[in-house]
Amino acid sequence: MTKQTITVIPGDGIGPSIIEATLKVLDKAGCNFNYEFADAGLTALEKHGELVPEETLALIEKNKVTLKGPLTTPVGEGFTSINVTLRKHFKLYANLRPVLSFKGTKARYENIDILTVRENTEGMYSGAGQCISADGEIAEAMSIITREGAERIVRFAYETARKEGRKKVTAVHKANILKSTSGLFLKVARDVAKDYPDIESTEMIVDNCCMQLVMNPQQFDVIVTTNLFGDILSDLCAGLVGGLGMAPGANIGEDCAIFEAVHGSAPDIAGKNLANPTSVMLAAIQMLEYLDMSDKAEKIRAAIKDVIESGDRTTGDLGGTHGTTDFTEAVLERL
Repeated sequence: MTKQTITVIPGDGIGPSIIEATLKVLDKAGCNFNYEFADAGLTALEKHGELVPEETLALIEKNKVTLKGPLTTPVGEGFTSINVTLRKHFKLYANLRPVLSFKGTKARYENIDILTVRENTEGMYSGAGQCISADGEIAEAMSIITREGAERIVRFAYETARKEGRKKVTAVHKANILKSTSGLFLKVARDVAKDYPDIESTEMIVDNCCMQLVMNPQQFDVIVTTNLFGDILSDLCAGLVGGLGMAPGANIGEDCAIFEAVHGSAPDIAGKNLANPTSVMLAAIQMLEYLDMSDKAEKIRAAIKDVIESGDRTTGDLGGTHGTTDFTEAVLERL
């Protein structure tokens, strides 16, 4: 059987340590991957003089599947965001951010299982048309929503819900005020919903959605929304299950995908063996599911779940006193 080759971007700050931990877990679970390493972010700038070297782009393009640690975009380097750049370059239109409750975390809620499906290339977050007047008094940016982009992401959300056996999709918008952009998104969402009578379809204004997520998060199953709202709501959802250290992310395109830890590079704790690697381990689980290796994904998820629930060698953010290597060792023992 041909080995699957994965592009691995260790990233900045705590990235290399949590990526290394995750590769050990993938190997122990018998995933049998080849790894090809590439640089991006500050690490790449120091080594190659570029934030995203051509060699990195070529490797992502070649292998089609990438596991990525957190990256740092320096201020004033001409990049709005390295992550945004990668998403646009590879047309990774769908961002998937699942959150799942694990007993043993400091989370305020139990029984949370929410998937946020965020449009990844359009809308206000894409950074289109940013400018500031010569006198510095007026700043502008554009939000562009296309029917094609809206239909693609909403249909992706329903297809994912159906594939995962989920029962409900909530389209989140601000069409009461943003009648053109959010209005088009909502209209398309209503049209697409008609093609999925087996799935309950609801809609919610974004500010109400934020309140409802805090008051009664169990009512949500799949949330589908535009780029900026999705960025904010997915972080809110992460807060329901213990923070960004418990939240992975997947960026999916037609023939390419990047899986990542969604938190920052945390330079203040880099090299101190303190980081919780769970986010990138859960991203690797998403990667395995994408590659139709659900048996391996479930095996790793069960091991992580048991470590966190038992409190065996957990990191500080999970209420423990251990570091990255001890936590990883506990997961490896269970595997």
